[in-house]
Amino acid sequence: MPFAIPSDHPCLPGHFPGRPLVPGVVLLEQVIAAVEAAHGPLSGWRLPQVKFLLPLLPEQTAQVELETLGAARWRFRVRRGDDLLASGEVVADPSAAEASA
Repeated sequence: MPFAIPSDHPCLPGHFPGRPLVPGVVLLEQVIAAVEAAHGPLSGWRLPQVKFLLPLLPEQTAQVELETLGAARWRFRVRRGDDLLASGEVVADPSAAEASA
């Protein structure tokens, strides 16, 4: 699922003044949106493993890649072209995942 964070996003002025970077939490919002786009609304999110490797700048296009590991568990990668920006795992409440199946 491709996305770009606009330069007027409210998180950017404080992160960081003069050189805005998209905060990791905004990248993770995109990961959750990608999972929910593929599997419907879920709840009880946990992120047992997350690594941020490279920054994303406003207006740059990135892509969320998902790999299903189980009924309520996914491995994700956020890429900008060939560059890996972030990776990790996301887990939802298994009962919420079963209800959406």
